Amino acid sequence: MATEVKVAAAAMSRRATTLLEEFKAFALKGNVIDLAIGVVIGAAFAKIIDSLVKHLIMPIIGAVLPGEKGYLGWKFTLGGSEVPYGLFIGEVINFLIVGFALFIFLKKFLGWALRQKKQEEQPATPPLTKDQEFLAEIRDLLKTQRGQSVDTKPASALPA
Repeated sequence: MATEVKVAAAAMSRRATTLLEEFKAFALKGNVIDLAIGVVIGAAFAKIIDSLVKHLIMPIIGAVLPGEKGYLGWKFTLGGSEVPYGLFIGEVINFLIVGFALFIFLKKFLGWALRQKKQEEQPATPPLTKDQEFLAEIRDLLKTQRGQSVDTKPASALPA
């Protein structure tokens, strides 16, 4: 009975060690670390936008539109409790600005970066070999004899 308990304990210990090793391998992958950095930068960006909305945009809107304490005073009473719709409008504007900034970043900047990377990855066409040059000349001569216009296509477009 005691040996069975020891075997079971050893098996559980191996499973725990394996699980810990798998988690360590997962957590230390480059993608997870990049994701964590992205989350931290995103949170900092959200705070900047939040400050922009709360301290610049909404006070300007509050000064232009009538009401006490700017947009903070925009409330209505429903069943004895106040509903601060001015704060909600501020949060909606905050969300729209963050969403628009992310849209611009993802669609424009990352799209441009991916296009640049694709262009760099495209291999340059290799120079024509002597055989290919001769074949292209023969093709052009045959076309001129037939009265067809000669359009110079790269050797890669030649039929095999």
